[in-house]
Amino acid sequence: MIDDAEEQAEIVRLLATLRQEHRDLDDSIDALLASGTRNHLQIQRLKKKKLALKDRITILEDKLIPDIIA
Repeated sequence: MIDDAEEQAEIVRLLATLRQEHRDLDDSIDALLASGTRNHLQIQRLKKKKLALKDRITILEDKLIPDIIA
């Protein structure tokens, strides 16, 4: 859990940016697939980048959520 409110606010802003990038990549992938493009390498690269963004988003979200000892 992040204690500093300023650092927490920065993470929230960064999360918003990363989530938007993730949605944009999703839209790009959908558009390429809908166009019937044969550029599978480009689609795979976009999917890999999208997955890396999702991993980064998850790590940042975990920083905002306090550890709960069950």
